[in-house]
Amino acid sequence: MAGMGPGLVQYVVVRQDLFTCLAWPLGAVIAQACHATAAVTHLFHNDDNMKTYLADLDNMHKVVLGVDNETKLRQLSEKLKEGAVDHKLWVEQPENTPTCLVTKPYVKQDISRYFKKLKLLKTEESQPSTAGENSS
Repeated sequence: MAGMGPGLVQYVVVRQDLFTCLAWPLGAVIAQACHATAAVTHLFHNDDNMKTYLADLDNMHKVVLGVDNETKLRQLSEKLKEGAVDHKLWVEQPENTPTCLVTKPYVKQDISRYFKKLKLLKTEESQPSTAGENSS
């Protein structure tokens, strides 16, 4: 299968304060995003967009963004629910701490409006990033 067809993208949104205020190690935060991504893949494995996305593993497109804190993450999750955007809010257990959320793959133009005001995720050591999306 050549290319991702209709421009499918998966958004990963992580709490910045896990780095800045709570001093979580980078690996622990990356693990949270991995857990949420795996959960979304499992939850929506029969979805047509997910099937298309998984059919071309070498060309997956993810955008990893940051929000300031738990409140902002929960607010984003609520907006996505209101807009019927399928996603998983990952809540780390046993602490019951929401850490990140991941959408299922969508056509970018269909959901990008929910993420326009967010910036790329960065740690304090990261170089400042400007407009645009860093993705892989």
